[in-house]
Amino acid sequence: MDYRDQVFIAVAEHLSFSKAAEDLNISQPAVTKHIKELENRYDINLFERKGNKIYLTRAGKKVYNAFKQIATQYRELDFEVSQMHDTVAGEFIIGASSTISQYVIPQVIASFHKRYPKIQIHLVNGNSFDMEKLLLNNQVDLALVENQGSQAGIGYQSFMNDELIVVTGANSVYGKRKTISKEDLMRFPIVLREQGSGTLEVIKKAFSGQSIPFDNLNTFIHLGSTESIKNFLLDFDGIAIISEKAALTELYMKSLVKLTVNDFTIPRTFRIAFKLGHKSRLVELFENFLCSYNF
Repeated sequence: MDYRDQVFIAVAEHLSFSKAAEDLNISQPAVTKHIKELENRYDINLFERKGNKIYLTRAGKKVYNAFKQIATQYRELDFEVSQMHDTVAGEFIIGASSTISQYVIPQVIASFHKRYPKIQIHLVNGNSFDMEKLLLNNQVDLALVENQGSQAGIGYQSFMNDELIVVTGANSVYGKRKTISKEDLMRFPIVLREQGSGTLEVIKKAFSGQSIPFDNLNTFIHLGSTESIKNFLLDFDGIAIISEKAALTELYMKSLVKLTVNDFTIPRTFRIAFKLGHKSRLVELFENFLCSYNF
């Protein structure tokens, strides 16, 4: 791709000339010059300024989507040519939910790298909803999500089972318990993930399926990551609902205690989310590796 095209993509994704300059390791005036040249090429504004922020114009969005498709084609070309040399090379971007990016996918990427050392993977993370937005905006090549919903234009494929469990701090007033009732679950102070979290969405659906009014929970606080919830529980007389895989170390070290809820479980599935339409062979290679991985 033309370097100006790459500069444009950086500005479009950061919506900031200064952040794009930092990312590309060039000066901000150089970024401005490249964008101006690109706008002169198409004889149209690609960005508009509103206050201190910039936004893509209608033309800018069209150019961005086209450039991202071209970038994907370049990566696929690199992959196909590398196969002709009996090597597999290329790069792609994975967007992963917080739980998956912290507790599941790092070991998979490490194993994948051992097998395909010339393939470069970039990993970004956030909540499931945000990762699906990045996928639809062509900012990641595939997303790994933990929610149960679906969005138009996205296909889904399961790759791993998980379970959400109720935990409490070992030193909390509930730390000596083994089991609790659904009524206890409603009554005890609880800390939950933030809105947009796939974990929170799964919890809401599980409660709805059991006719448990989610809005009546004794919610103390919403936190933005499972790590912050686990740390919060160490000095909190309350409970949380988190991924069992995220709590393995703490349960082993006995800093957290698992509480079984009578007649109530929350199973879930981690899924690959991909944009419907053309899928690069490089992404398919990783998907096949992930789906066959021995967790």
